Amino acid sequence: MEFDEMMDALASRMANGTLVKATISQPRLKSEELKRIRLKPVELRGELHIQLEYQYERILKHENVPAGQVLPVLDSLLRTFRQMQATFTDEEVQIRLSKKLKVSWKTGQSETKAEPDLSHNRKKRYIFEEGTPYPFLMRLGVQTGDGKVKKGKADKFRQINRFTEYISDSLAHLPTDRTIRILDFGSGKSYLTFALYHYLRIEKKLDVRVTGLDLKKEVIEECRQIAGDLGYGDDLEFLVGDINDYNDETAVDMVVTLHACDVATDMALARAVRWGADVILSVPCCQHELFSQLDAPELGILLQHGLVKERFAALATDSIRAELLSLLGYDAQLLEFIDMANTPKNIMIRAYKTGRTADAGRVSRYKAFRDMLGAEPFMERELKEELIPVLG
Repeated sequence: MEFDEMMDALASRMANGTLVKATISQPRLKSEELKRIRLKPVELRGELHIQLEYQYERILKHENVPAGQVLPVLDSLLRTFRQMQATFTDEEVQIRLSKKLKVSWKTGQSETKAEPDLSHNRKKRYIFEEGTPYPFLMRLGVQTGDGKVKKGKADKFRQINRFTEYISDSLAHLPTDRTIRILDFGSGKSYLTFALYHYLRIEKKLDVRVTGLDLKKEVIEECRQIAGDLGYGDDLEFLVGDINDYNDETAVDMVVTLHACDVATDMALARAVRWGADVILSVPCCQHELFSQLDAPELGILLQHGLVKERFAALATDSIRAELLSLLGYDAQLLEFIDMANTPKNIMIRAYKTGRTADAGRVSRYKAFRDMLGAEPFMERELKEELIPVLG
């Protein structure tokens, strides 16, 4: 099959409404920031469109193209990628493209009859579904006995589900040949600690040991009581203490820190790095350290406003944290944890350990940004020894 013939076949199938879903992947250039594109049909204002989700290394972008006008978009994309897999209502298609755009088109019968979902704003499906009673959510006062979300707990229910989605996304980065060790620092009332334990141990049947750590003795005692009432075993424990005082000879595979105030977040991130944690999930809280350090005449117009300066300092702090994790061999991203309408504390730092060495350009970029702000980040000082080989 020739390239133009392939394009006509794809465009025809997408225009006639038989596309269910498709993925374009394997960019030809390793330096390409666009990693893959997912396609699906959507109906907008009564007209069939193809929605393209562009998945870059750190962000997602969306574009809706009328189905009859998708050909030039597909043509441009498939010239720079090696593979496409598509599901239509009556067939599965796998396409491979050589360097010279020689086409390998393989088709097969769909195992089950697939139908396109044209809804643009589908009802959100959660890991924990409303209407299904979960013992830990009932005991924590989020659900009623018949599984309904209690009045005033809708935001908490969404937060628990969003957090559990991030846990689910992290499973591929965790060990499979031994007990998975998870530490939740500043666990507080432990809504999310119980959620991750229930999801991994009860739902996924994984061998996990989860520790919730908090400085408030009365809160820890209450969590222990709840765990006992739920019949959870010794693989879920709650301890009074600070992350810097916590010592365990076994490896810690995942570190969770939610709403640790100011530099407590940096302390937790630094400890996670020293443990060699494979997964770090951190939602910072108040951030004051950088606010008092900022000394950047170039940003004078911005920093002259206290409110803007405070918000900028918080964003810069999280950006510095993520960049330091990247320099230390993590794939670190800043993601939306909860919609801003529900809480302003909505940025999550998610980091997966890769062991990749940072290139000189990235190191120079970090130093330039730090020096432009006149900043001496606490996390950089905390990880001074680990960063010497990187920053010099």
